[in-house]
Amino acid sequence: MKIAEISTPDLRSNLHDPQSNFLSQIESSIKQIESHSPKIPLPENVSSDLCHSLTQLNTLHPFSNPVKLQLWKLSYRLWNACVDLSNAAGVRSTGGKLDEEHAKLRQVSANLLSLAVDVTGIPSPAFKCASFFYKTGQIWHDLRKFDLASTCFEKATDITSKIGIGAVSDDEERKLLLDMSIARSKTAWEVPDRNLAITLLNRAKNVLFGRATNYKTLADQFLVLGKMILSKNEISGVNEALKMMNEALDLCEKGLRIVKKPDETLALKELRSKTLRFIAASHLQRDEFDSVLKCVRVLRDGGGENHPSLSVLAMKAWLGLQRYGEAEKELRGMVVDKGIPEGVWVSAVESYFQAVGAAGAETAKGVFLGLLGRCHVSAGSTIRVVQRVVGDGVGSEGARVRAKVVAELVSDVRVMPLFAGEAAAKERTTMHAVLWNCAADHFRSKDYETSAEMFEKSMLYVPCDIENRILRAKGFRVLCLCHLGLAHLDQAQEYIDEAEKLEPNIACAFLKFKIYLQKNDHSGAITQVQSMSSCLDFTPDFLSLSAHEAISCRALPVAVASLSLLLNFYSSLKPMPTTEVIVLRTLVTILVQDPGNEPEVLKYIKQAYKRLSELGPDGFLGKGEVGRRELNWFAVNLWNIGTRTGKEKKYDLSAEFFRLASKFYGVVIDGDVERNNVMICKSLILTVSAMIACEKEKNATLLDTEVKQAIELLDKAGKILLSYSATTQQEDDQTTNIEPNFFFIYTLNAYDLYARLHDTESQQLQLIKTFASSKSCHPKYLLQLALNSSQGQRSNTAAATFALHTCLSALLASPSPDYPSVALIVRKLICVGTVHKGDMDDDDVYGMYKQAYRIMVGLKAGEYPVDEGKWLAMTAWNRAALPVRMGQVGPAKKWMSIGLELAEKVRGMETYRSCMEDFVAGFENKFNGNDSCESRSKVVM
Repeated sequence: MKIAEISTPDLRSNLHDPQSNFLSQIESSIKQIESHSPKIPLPENVSSDLCHSLTQLNTLHPFSNPVKLQLWKLSYRLWNACVDLSNAAGVRSTGGKLDEEHAKLRQVSANLLSLAVDVTGIPSPAFKCASFFYKTGQIWHDLRKFDLASTCFEKATDITSKIGIGAVSDDEERKLLLDMSIARSKTAWEVPDRNLAITLLNRAKNVLFGRATNYKTLADQFLVLGKMILSKNEISGVNEALKMMNEALDLCEKGLRIVKKPDETLALKELRSKTLRFIAASHLQRDEFDSVLKCVRVLRDGGGENHPSLSVLAMKAWLGLQRYGEAEKELRGMVVDKGIPEGVWVSAVESYFQAVGAAGAETAKGVFLGLLGRCHVSAGSTIRVVQRVVGDGVGSEGARVRAKVVAELVSDVRVMPLFAGEAAAKERTTMHAVLWNCAADHFRSKDYETSAEMFEKSMLYVPCDIENRILRAKGFRVLCLCHLGLAHLDQAQEYIDEAEKLEPNIACAFLKFKIYLQKNDHSGAITQVQSMSSCLDFTPDFLSLSAHEAISCRALPVAVASLSLLLNFYSSLKPMPTTEVIVLRTLVTILVQDPGNEPEVLKYIKQAYKRLSELGPDGFLGKGEVGRRELNWFAVNLWNIGTRTGKEKKYDLSAEFFRLASKFYGVVIDGDVERNNVMICKSLILTVSAMIACEKEKNATLLDTEVKQAIELLDKAGKILLSYSATTQQEDDQTTNIEPNFFFIYTLNAYDLYARLHDTESQQLQLIKTFASSKSCHPKYLLQLALNSSQGQRSNTAAATFALHTCLSALLASPSPDYPSVALIVRKLICVGTVHKGDMDDDDVYGMYKQAYRIMVGLKAGEYPVDEGKWLAMTAWNRAALPVRMGQVGPAKKWMSIGLELAEKVRGMETYRSCMEDFVAGFENKFNGNDSCESRSKVVM
């Protein structure tokens, strides 16, 4: 009722001055609010002034009835002014977020009424005052000022609590009592105080007054609380949610028993069905699948309920019971129900596929395509279904089956139009990313067939325009990679050609290179790698990568070509993928695997030494231990290759390798000058040996410059050799021990080279003497030196004689002399003495025969070589022939005597010895009897 309809006397003369003063202040403030423009925010002092005046007025209690009527009038004016301002500002009086200042003013209006709640002359003043507090509390609740809202609701409850429920007959007043209880419950829930909220709802059952609408209102609030508990997905809260929903269901059932109006009946039935659906959802959350199915059955059988969620609930329940056939029926049934929203069936498809797995992929695809035919399906829903079917990558069950179904789905002519146009650009990009990531997962697991198919389908979602040219080129490149993995080289070639048309770059060039390698077309691969440097985005890394690819394919010529090109970039000082020494080392490693590549190996190692000289050891090899390892690798490999080529009689190459080895061994790192002196010495000796062997192999003669160069090398080796020969080396490590045979080879080669020069006999003799005095000396080496110096046009008698005598002494000093060698030395000494001094009676030659006789004395038969013994005996006897002819009795008897003595020590010369004895006896008788014995001086041969 309007406050203006109440007739009130003029209070200005009757009111006491203090009350009149405060009422005037309040009215003045209200007039200010009534005249205020809605476009301008209310001043903050208005509400504070009103509150101050109200507080002062409250101290003047009690009020007369006319004052109370005036307070009611002022309260209504203030409330209506607030409503007008809110409406003008476009804010609803309920349900919208109100300005806090307006809420304060409404609070003042309600408080004004509370001062005069016991007024006389206004019907139901308590309920009107309570309604003001109820509405103000709702505003505070909307502003989330729950403490102020709760105070208002409690004040309203206190005001109406003095009136008995049985005395309330007005429908609006009854509804207010129910609304206040529900409002208090809502606010208590937000505080949160759940127990109080539920208690207040239960109290509200006392103010239903047998009205169906009240039953529905309270049931609806119980359902809201149950839904709120259920939405938190807390296991402990499911039971509580079920209690709330069961309360709502019970209220619906009671309301249906008393309802009379058709519209109220329909509303209660809808709420009952909704409650049952949520009860089913609660049971589903607790995995009580049978209970879910019971709820669905009640809804379907009882009232013919066909809500979209029922199919989803039933399907999930059947899935929980692992009855996939029934679940599939429910899912397929959704296809024909046009009332099911898009989000619901997408969720259903996701749930079905999650439970059934790869086995349900075909069903999911069929359902989705069926939905396309009966309703609008968005691109976003399609992406959700595809993501669910794809799963978690290749690690998920049936990944290949899933990928195949997705490929068929996304390439369907009904699906692709969903992603056409600019409006679906974002979804199209997302779909491409989903398919691309799926393909990449399969590629990483080496399932190239599935990967290729998925990459192809992803290309369907890349527009053929300029903006997406690079993305399409990228797709063609990965398809090339897939077909390379499948060895489909023609298809790979087609894809990379298409990619190159769109975006010619180094990646395309490299993939073409890989195709040539797969085809085993080495010349094509080499041509391709040579063209890489012309690409705008070329970096040397691709040459390194090409070399690795070629090595893995055993295409060694291609690897060599790649690394050779890579070497050209080191002088440019650009950032390189690896160090130059590693590239050269890799080149050598590759080349030595095939025989016949020694000239190429030599070329690159010479290049390595050149760069080593230019950059220094630290700059080329690396510092510290790294540099030592690299240097040692080159030196050791040079030594090994030199040894191998020497064994293969490639002496010219062997000489080059050993000479380079000596240079690498001679590189100084960290000031360690003498670290590799032993290997330098050996390398130099073998270098010269290979040079001389090459000369003999080719039947050529070393030039004078080559001879001098070889002598210089040996001189350098000799200095090292002499310093190490002073100590005995017992170690097995060839890098720290010079074996005796190297001293012998050095001496043999040096002797040979000095023999080519003039007036070097004394140097040759000194060489042999030096070797003979060294600890490396062995009789067999001396014998070889002696034989070498006693033969040919460059023989040196002094050197040969010294070597033979020294060797003979060494052999005889042995506990078990090598008598064949002794015999050979004796023969050589006799021959050398005879050749260089003639056949004249020579004491040195005779002394050798006597020494041979003394050696033979005491030996077992055959221990001294029989043939050599015969030779000694016969040559000694034959030496008597000339003195016999010349009548030189003394010399003749001397030689015949030594010959006869030697014959006595040789087995098998008995016949010869008998003849010799007869001749000696006749010779003596002849000369003693003055007979001429010339006629009988026959030489025994």
